[in-house]
Parts: sequence; structure tokens; C-alpha cells
Amino acid sequence: MRNIRLTLEYEGTAYVGWQTQPNGVSIQSTLEAAIGKMTGEKIKLTASGRTDAGVHALAQPANFKTESSIPLKGFVHGLNSLIPDDICVKRADLMPESFDSRRSALRKTYLYRILNAPVNSALQRRFCWHVSKELDAEAMAEAGRELVGVHDFEAFRSVGCEAEHAVREIYSLVVRREGDFVEIEVTGSGFLRHMVRVITGTLAEAGQGRLTALGLRGIITAKERVRAGMTAPAQGLFLKEVFYDMEPLELYP
Repeated sequence: MRNIRLTLEYEGTAYVGWQTQPNGVSIQSTLEAAIGKMTGEKIKLTASGRTDAGVHALAQPANFKTESSIPLKGFVHGLNSLIPDDICVKRADLMPESFDSRRSALRKTYLYRILNAPVNSALQRRFCWHVSKELDAEAMAEAGRELVGVHDFEAFRSVGCEAEHAVREIYSLVVRREGDFVEIEVTGSGFLRHMVRVITGTLAEAGQGRLTALGLRGIITAKERVRAGMTAPAQGLFLKEVFYDMEPLELYP
């Protein structure tokens, strides 16, 4: 039995999210069907975490167990010939038997992109949140520093989040402006449902002068969702990278 990890890039626009659901097509079900077609096996893919409908991934790890002897190169090119163009297998690794994409993850980085311009973009609209009012990226960065460290992020998770508690650690939070785009990059031990999107909506309040760093500290302390900002739209969010300390036994390319 081999343990194969795939690194996936995908545009989430057309999907109900990562996880298989009865109400539409998911990334997981699409890939499992393609792997099953190649191996003749019933495949269960385990990802590093769920992404919601409309959320994208630059590097989503997902692993599966197989008795197939198909080489790693065969999985990369074979799957890319079977799946839609908005999903791409970037890499395949042979991992130790104990590896699990979700449980073995040490930290994750998410990227959120805001188009801060008077008019939206026809080409970028599926990959950003359009905010027409000018944002002060420095004020957003100052407020965002309050989130770094170990906190109870109760105010930053959505209703329906199934996590047992809201304590998480954020290792870094960077806000930068690149032309008309304001980017928020967050690295943490793990994230609650919609957490990065709520953080983004809250920092946008700071960027428009409606929230100070002290006020954000008060939101953390109060632990009340209603005090934080809106949940930013899904299309601006990307899973950028997941970090592990377990090395592959073999990899391609």
C-alpha cells in the first residue's frame, strides 16, 4: 500500500468547495473519480483542510492510499488529462505510511487579495474582493498586529463552525499594497471556518478609518462575532501553502 500526496492548484469558482457534498460538484469528488478511473480502486482523498465554495488554492496538499503501481509521473500527467482545466495536479510525492495531509500539517498560509480601485476588473473579479473606497494599508497592518500570537478567535469564526474551541495561534500577518491591490497574508497553526475572511473584513474597517488597533484588541477580548467586521467574499481567498516536517520518500517533478 502506497501513500501518495498530491499538491493541487485550483480555481474554486465552479465548485461547492473542497469537500464532497450532495448539493453540487466538489474538488474532492472530481479528483477521487479521476484517481479511481486510473487505479480501479475506491479512493478517499484527505486534504490539509476544507476550502469553501469559491475559495481558490495555490498549493492544497491531499493524500490517498493505493495499491496501484502507477508511477508518480503517471499520476501527475494522467490526472491532469482527466480533470477539468480549473484543477491542476502540480506535484506527486510518495509519503511515509503515517503521513496525513490534515493531521501532519504544522502551519498554513492564506492569502487574501483586495482590488482597491474605483472600478472592478473584468479579468480579476473572480480572484479578489473589489473595495472602491480607498484603504489605508498601514492602518490595516497596525490593527492586524493585534491578531498575532495565541488568542481566542471566537469573534472571528462564522456561525456553524464545528471546532471545539476557538483558540488558535497566528505566527505572522502581513498587509501590503501592490498597485491597486491590497494583500493580506496570514500564517497560523490552524484556522476556524471563515476566520481569514472575517479577519479581512475587520481589517478593511481599519483601512477605512472605522476601527483602531485598540478597538480590534477589544473585539478579541469581547469574543462576540457581531463586533467584528463582515465576512469578506470567498473569491478573494487563496490557500497559499501548508508546511510539514515529514519529507517525501520520492517526488515528481
